[in-house]
Amino acid sequence: MKPVLRGLYAITDAHLINEKQFAHRIEQALAGGVRIIQYRDKSNHTKKRLQQASDIKSLCDKYNTTFIINDDVELAKQVDADGVHIGINDCCYDRAREKLGDNKIIGVTCYNQFDNALQAQQLGADYVAFGRFFSSSVKPHAVEASIELLLRAKQELSVPVCAIGGITLENSSQLIGAGVDMLAVITGVFGAQDVQHACEAFSDLFD
Repeated sequence: MKPVLRGLYAITDAHLINEKQFAHRIEQALAGGVRIIQYRDKSNHTKKRLQQASDIKSLCDKYNTTFIINDDVELAKQVDADGVHIGINDCCYDRAREKLGDNKIIGVTCYNQFDNALQAQQLGADYVAFGRFFSSSVKPHAVEASIELLLRAKQELSVPVCAIGGITLENSSQLIGAGVDMLAVITGVFGAQDVQHACEAFSDLFD
């Protein structure tokens, strides 16, 4: 049975997490109430990526938290992650589903395009993600999505909806008010001085 996709969705960033502190920082986030963690590392360091993904898998099992890997279907299969997150230009949905099977989660980035989300749902995606909603230091040139898009998605789609892009504790209430199921946060979590406290604060928004 697939887990409920709701709550704080933390995404790793190699620029924000020191390699020596990697597992510790992940555990801090989990202790703070993160419900989904996505491992995102665009480097070609195969050994490091396997080790870090394996570390997250072990910690997510310990905390009963959903573990998603960005873009890399093979790595997701190798470490038995809960699923994979793919974009429009990443490996196609059918290939990911064939590799991972029906019991794994596949999320799809839809940027600011409702039609992409509708197509993803029709294919069988488990959730869709829109963004960016606010200025983002991680992806400063990403297209901007609107609150109206979220409202439409919640009215017309049946899959959970995730918001990403420049999300902070101060602006997240707008997204929660629009009914978003998940807040995907990078800098607001792993750029915080106290990762656990930041995650607790974000998680409280869903209670």
